Amino acid sequence: MTLDDYRIECRWSKNELARQARIDTSTLNRAFKGIPVSSDTARKLARAISDELGRPISVEQMKA
Repeated sequence: MTLDDYRIECRWSKNELARQARIDTSTLNRAFKGIPVSSDTARKLARAISDELGRPISVEQMKA
């Protein structure tokens, strides 16, 4: 699934995803554009999504 698919499954706006992951919206927008982000940022996104969905989501499972 893509990062956007997970965002939609969480019923979050992009701003809410950034808030839940504790990253800047500009950083999130770069990820959505396919621009590489740090491994720390990717882990924060995966953790926020995992917590919301109640199941483990790995960085490898998220495609830009």
